[in-house]
Amino acid sequence: MILAALNDYYQRLLESGAEGVSVPGYSQENISYALVLNEDGKLVDVESLLDLSGKKPQPRSMSVPQPEKRTAGIKPNFFWDKTSYVLGVSATSKRSEQEHAAFIDFHKQVLGETDDVGLSAFLLFLTRWKPEEFGDNPHFQRHGDHLLDTNVVFRLDGEQRYLHECPAARAARSRLLGTESDSPYITCLVTGKSASIARLHPAIKGVNGAQSSGASIVSFNLDSFSSYGKSQGENAPVSKQAAFAYTSALNYLLRRDVHNRQRLQIGDATVVFWAVGEKQEADSAESLFADFMDPAADDERRTADVEKALLQVKEGLPLEALGTGIRDDTRLFVLGLAPNASRLSIRFWEAGTLRSFAEKLARHYDDLSLLPPPWKSPPPIWRLLLATAPSRDGRAKSEDVAPLLAGEMARAILTGGPYPYSLLGTLLMRLRADGDISGVRVALCKAVLARAKRLGQKGISKGELPVSLDTTNTDPGYVLGRLFASLENIQRLALGGQVNATIRDKYYGAASATPAGIFPVLLRNSKHHLSRLRKDKPGLAVVLEKEVEDIVDLLGTSFPRSLRMESQGHFAIGYYHQDKSRFKHDKQNDNQSQEGDDQ
Repeated sequence: MILAALNDYYQRLLESGAEGVSVPGYSQENISYALVLNEDGKLVDVESLLDLSGKKPQPRSMSVPQPEKRTAGIKPNFFWDKTSYVLGVSATSKRSEQEHAAFIDFHKQVLGETDDVGLSAFLLFLTRWKPEEFGDNPHFQRHGDHLLDTNVVFRLDGEQRYLHECPAARAARSRLLGTESDSPYITCLVTGKSASIARLHPAIKGVNGAQSSGASIVSFNLDSFSSYGKSQGENAPVSKQAAFAYTSALNYLLRRDVHNRQRLQIGDATVVFWAVGEKQEADSAESLFADFMDPAADDERRTADVEKALLQVKEGLPLEALGTGIRDDTRLFVLGLAPNASRLSIRFWEAGTLRSFAEKLARHYDDLSLLPPPWKSPPPIWRLLLATAPSRDGRAKSEDVAPLLAGEMARAILTGGPYPYSLLGTLLMRLRADGDISGVRVALCKAVLARAKRLGQKGISKGELPVSLDTTNTDPGYVLGRLFASLENIQRLALGGQVNATIRDKYYGAASATPAGIFPVLLRNSKHHLSRLRKDKPGLAVVLEKEVEDIVDLLGTSFPRSLRMESQGHFAIGYYHQDKSRFKHDKQNDNQSQEGDDQ
């Protein structure tokens, strides 16, 4: 299914003339320099192809003959390669002499006797060139050691196109591919047609954390992976054309381009997505889905578009009403890839219509909803996952996010299924460990519990979770969280700037797990704080004392000895609601305090 969808997407890219998509037998590779030759095979210039528009010079992406799949052997590429192959010089390779010799022998064998001016000049250069001349050649000296180990191509002086693009080179390339078709003809698992099977599939590049040389989704390059006398690609037969198509499409989606919105990072998973259909419809669907998955907080127009689309879904209205070619039934594919040595793991794979994905994302944001909202715009998945990582000085790093948790979280959002229950455990552990009770963390706790209740998961109590402060809610965890926030507020107001650490810093973990052993102590201490507060603001002290009494009355006759994980999640929600409500009522409390002082 995955390879077939990518194969179809490649055909769409090819038909639309998408930039950076090569025809079969060619691929987009990073090229840094061009060696310019005259008709006698003499080097007359070394032309830099580096892109200087960014902070650092970057190689240019160019369509060249598809590179060889190198593992440990020496295999030269056709009309281009690294300097160790082309010139026999390298800063890293210890076998540049053998690589250069293989490059010369390969092209002499493939080109043979040729009457093409460009190919003849190329062969003359290879015959006459000596690697020891590199340091003394003024054309190479101009670029220095920066040229070593970069990819280079060739161009004939006076010609605009490169040698690998000329008709004679393309014809030689076609002959070469024809002679290499020694693999058996078997029914391709992707296309269903009988074709020559790819023994090794082209490399997939651009997945964060994978090898820079590329990795594979399909790979049988060791004897231990083979069975029934089949070797390499025969174990899962995919035609050469289909293998080229799906890897080309995936490399296009994975391209590192600031304008590429079809790729995003979720934990350790590199996620790509694409739509099928008419170009305008597919482009519009991909753009809206990109906004859903990674809302731009700094782009008010795009944020408004996301909110408008989610409102359309909630009200049961068609997305077509948004205009710009959007259709509810446009089909979308989402693929999450994670590095695994020289291979790639499929973290998740989901397919559906734009409407179905929009409904699931709207449900996700509903589950997250919390008042007051801890964000200005809907948070992307990567930001939510950062809340599960250790917080150091209020900051978290994406590499600290649990790899499996990232995939399970994305899958839950895209499918509408339950969030991983380990997410709640991780969040509670973080709350106890670093005391950072952020709105994002609390919203995630609420989302896990709200969805578990709606889906009727075993062991989860029924009933709706409050979005904003609910003073009538009698859930023990929620009430205890409110009480803890109220006691902390009393401490803060009584001690003012003299408090270095509040009860949250010292007792949150114990209070949320074993309340019976902590809350009696906290209540006794609060009496001292209220006594101190009565000296300066007696009216406010009365209001706060009444607040604590009202909350305690909801608990019954005793404090629970312990709270299970679900109740600890309720504790965090109650704490957040009560803590944020004090900002809303600060002015009211100050007024009441003033009235008490005047009496």
